[in-house]
Amino acid sequence: MENSRNRGRQIALAYAVSVAVWVSIALLLEWQYLVLVRMQRVQVSLADTLPMALARGFGFALLTPPIFYIVRRYAVGKRHSARRVIGYLAGTIPFVIVFSCIRFLLLPPWDDVLRRYVPRSWASLVGLMRTGFADLIVIYFAIVVAAHAYEYFERAREKELERSELQQALAASELQALRIQLQPHFLFNTLHGISTLIDSDPKVAKAMIIRLSSLLRAALKHASSDLAPLQEEIEFIQAYLDIEKLRLGKRLVVRFAIDPATSQMLVPQLILQPLVENAIVHGVSCNREGGWIEIATQQDGGAFEIQVRNSVGGEGRKGVGLGLQNTATRLKYLYTGGASLSFMIGNDKTATARLVLPALRSLGAPKDEEVSLEHAK
Repeated sequence: MENSRNRGRQIALAYAVSVAVWVSIALLLEWQYLVLVRMQRVQVSLADTLPMALARGFGFALLTPPIFYIVRRYAVGKRHSARRVIGYLAGTIPFVIVFSCIRFLLLPPWDDVLRRYVPRSWASLVGLMRTGFADLIVIYFAIVVAAHAYEYFERAREKELERSELQQALAASELQALRIQLQPHFLFNTLHGISTLIDSDPKVAKAMIIRLSSLLRAALKHASSDLAPLQEEIEFIQAYLDIEKLRLGKRLVVRFAIDPATSQMLVPQLILQPLVENAIVHGVSCNREGGWIEIATQQDGGAFEIQVRNSVGGEGRKGVGLGLQNTATRLKYLYTGGASLSFMIGNDKTATARLVLPALRSLGAPKDEEVSLEHAK
């Protein structure tokens, strides 16, 4: 029932647009005709010529939607092209006949010599076909060409929409794959750290397991969401660093320099964890004396910046690890070029991972909100 109603609305809309277009064209041509005949000092009554122009326009308006429908079903393409071209050529005959009949029914034939309408007859109907067939054939092919152009445009638009939806689906699947890859990676590394303490310090290992369970609950809480407020991400990373501090003890020093204006900015879920893990694995834990990590944010116009800085000591491990690679790929799919990640190691033995993200604020968040962060000493 609903489909029939929608179908009826589409047909009504098609005829409304067709009537509007053809009546407008008829009025425009009638105005041009009046200008030309008056330049030749010929007396023409608008009451006589305007109904004929409107009748022609209305006749074309009635026939245009069926032609568009036929072209949509049987457009000339790679398949059956010759057969369909012949079919459209043959279509000129019924078009001329049907249009002439519509014109004949709407208004009696006009006699140019007598300057008046004459009674309807079979001869006058044949006369309408004979005197106007050339113009009608030209208009018929114009409608067919316009219908094909519209059909090709619609198909191109549909293909573009399908391609866009496919790209979005691909990006979503890539993001999901990255998240699936990231969470076990983070979990296995943390469990490995716990396993090293089970024999040497069981009490600390037990505390790490308890904190890890809380951390995993927090990670799964918003598993279906791609973005989260920065404040939630900072709270998550603090819990992760608490676990690492149990393992590394005084060898790990953590500092935060969070701009309160950025606390409700939206960031990708778990975007900081791989950067911090990379800093610990490739920086702090490589140094026997330990090191430091600093997480800082600042807003600059329409973008805001997150920096994860850490000391570099010892030989370290080569490369930047899976975390930075996954982070760069996630930014590519989430922001399509609107975000960036850079990494460098300065001469002062300081490594800096720098994220620049669009300044998207969480809905309902106050503009200025203080962030309470406890600095590690």
